[in-house]
Amino acid sequence: MVYPPIFFHAGFTQEHLVPVLTDLFTRLKRTGFRVIVGVSGHNVREQIDMINSALGPVIADGKAAGMGLWEMTLSRGRESDSDHAAKWETSNMMFFYPDLVDMRELGDGPLNLDMKPPSGIGGLDPRKHASAKVGQRNAELAAEAIGRKAQELLASLPEDQRSFNLEGVSPEHWWMV
Repeated sequence: MVYPPIFFHAGFTQEHLVPVLTDLFTRLKRTGFRVIVGVSGHNVREQIDMINSALGPVIADGKAAGMGLWEMTLSRGRESDSDHAAKWETSNMMFFYPDLVDMRELGDGPLNLDMKPPSGIGGLDPRKHASAKVGQRNAELAAEAIGRKAQELLASLPEDQRSFNLEGVSPEHWWMV
């Protein structure tokens, strides 16, 4: 199950956000989920720390397992990585939201690629390296790696704690999550 995204920036006070995430994770566990993988799509260490802090009390009893990670944490390599508005993020956008990407906006002049103004781009020049095909492969590799990690986390639980409490999450059970 993929829970709808929650947009918490690392700049928000974590003392207020961690309990909200802990409550969400607790509800997932109470519903029957045994593995919770919190994915931060923004590549900010504080977000991962926030997710892991929120998971701490939820997984402490060994009846569920979980972790926080960046979407590319487990798939980083030649075909899968992350950056800031450069090859990888632009490719992801070209794959998921092609109508929202207009490469002409970058022009054909020089770009600074060090995340400093005026471009704010950090990584390889997206005009030369980004494509929907690169974004698709990046997403596939990340999804496969996250799926493998979820299976590992499930296998790490005692055998009597691995099963889901409901036959399936269907509309009559959504209120529980």
